[in-house]
Formats: sequence, structure tokens, C-alpha cells
Amino acid sequence: MHIEELNEGCPAIGEEEEEGLVSAELLGLSGAKRVAVGVGARLLFYPTLLYNVVRNKIQTEFRWWDPIDQFLLLGAVPFPSDVPFLKQIGVSGVITLNEPYETLVPPSLYIAYGIEHLVIPTRDYCFAPSFRDICKAVDFIHSNASCGKTTYVHCKAGRGRSTTIVLCYLVQHKQMTPTEAYDFVKSRRPRVLLASPQWQAVQEYYSIQVIKVGRSSCLNYPIIKSPAPIATRNFVTFEDSSFVLVRKSDLDGYVPDCRASSVWAELSLVYRVQFAGQAALASLSCLWLRCHSPKEVAVHPDNKLGRESCSMEDQLRMGHPCLVSGVVVKL
Repeated sequence: MHIEELNEGCPAIGEEEEEGLVSAELLGLSGAKRVAVGVGARLLFYPTLLYNVVRNKIQTEFRWWDPIDQFLLLGAVPFPSDVPFLKQIGVSGVITLNEPYETLVPPSLYIAYGIEHLVIPTRDYCFAPSFRDICKAVDFIHSNASCGKTTYVHCKAGRGRSTTIVLCYLVQHKQMTPTEAYDFVKSRRPRVLLASPQWQAVQEYYSIQVIKVGRSSCLNYPIIKSPAPIATRNFVTFEDSSFVLVRKSDLDGYVPDCRASSVWAELSLVYRVQFAGQAALASLSCLWLRCHSPKEVAVHPDNKLGRESCSMEDQLRMGHPCLVSGVVVKL
């Protein structure tokens, strides 16, 4: 991997100015030198742009843009005539890292074609986007990719500033180290070349956003589905004390035998004796009431029997008080 070394006029990475450029004080540049870099970049813009256009025409391997992955393109500054084609190949977002004098496509043209446009003005050659701008650009790319949309990232030649953004996206969302990301991008676009401040910006982003914070992953935000509602129309509500939970483990080792059968026989006998006793008691109660208070004996409401009802069947059907609440004696 080759990273372009700095000369005395090239700064190290610093923080963002009000207009989004790197701080001159932290770069160690005097105001005069920084102005000189800006003037040189303006003077070289059109000659170097013409050089890139000529090479693109005569060399098939010198492409204006290259696909990095399914939803990411890296390339040079587009012309207005490129916008319809970008839209045709599925580009839904464009990140521009050029200063205003380097921009060839007006924002209104992107709007007319329904393309989102993120502008991050960054000075050419020895400068890198700020950490805040890198985070903004990475989120922009990831948001589009999550929706199946393609993003085109460009600077003037598609070598330094735009490559910085793409590398940061790869280390954040494609689980690559900075070196792996650089080698991967260079295999797709061989002429990428970073200045030292740009490479330092990638390493800084990797150190802060990936190692310390952690990579963004859908596994960190699992989708929790609510359980399906259970219909309770035919359910009967029981109190907790009305049932006993029997587990499978409670039945382990249980083998029915003759002793269990004898227990059930005894329980059945007790139940029959108890029921017979209640029936006999009810009959005696009915007889006593018939002899002492014949006018107050219950008569079948439909009067179909034509007599006083004291049989067990009638008592069960009518809910005789002797069977429900015990013997009622009226003196």
C-alpha cells in the first residue's frame, strides 16, 4: 500500500472550520501558506480536469467511476450530462466533496432527477473531511444501502477525498480494517491515492467509531415481535388455588399396580356410601315434612305429577333444600 507522503506545505488532519474545512492552526500552516494551497488548487483544477477527461477517452482502464460494492460508486466529479445516466443505473444519492468552484452540477439538477445530494466542501490535495462530516457521509451511504439505493461518492478525480469517505464506510459497515479496506478499494479503482492527513483521518475514524464504539450491526438491534393475541372467548377463569400443576417429572417412576386399583375401589365405595346416606337423609326429611307440615311441602311447578314430589329424581331436578344445604326442619 502506498500513501502519498507530505511535503512542507501539506498539513496533518485537524478539526473543522465554520465552512467545513480543516483548521489551519492545527495543521501547522500559516495563513499565507494555506491561501497558497487554495490558490494552487484553483489554478490546477481545470488543467487536471482536462487531463483526466483525455485519459478517460483514450484509456479504457481509466474509468470515470468504479463500483465498490452493490450500492456504492466511487469516482470523479460528474458533468451535468452524467446525471441522467447516474439516475438510470440506480443512483439515488450523491456525496460531493468538492469546493464550490469545483462543482459542475447545480443542485437543482439533482433535485429534478430525484437524487439526494450531500455536499461536504473539502479542500483538495492535503486535506481530509472532518470527523463529523465523515460520520455524516457514512450514515448517508448506509441509509441508502439499507433501502437498496446506490450512492455515488466523488471529489475531483476520485482519488483522495472521496476515497477517505469510502474507506470509513467499509471499516464501519463491512468489517474491514483500514489496510484491508484500502487494498479492496484499490483493487476496484487502481488509481486511488491518499495523502497522509487523509490516511490519518481513516485511522482516527476506525479507532474512535469502530474500536471504541463498535461496528454497527443489525444484530445489535434485534427485532422483537409481539406475541400473537390469544382468544379468550371460550376460556374459563380459575383461581390459582383451584388447580394443581402436575409436571411430567412428577409422574416419573409411577407404575399403576393392584394397590392403586384397591385405593380407587375404596374411594368409590366411600363416595357411594356418602351419596346413599344423603339420599336416605333427604327422604326422611321429606317424610317428616309431609307428616307435620303438609301444606308447605314443595309441589312440582308444572303439576304434571299430580302429587307431592319427594323422590330423589324430583329432588335433584327441583333443587331440594335437603340436598343443597342439608336438612331443613321447620317447627
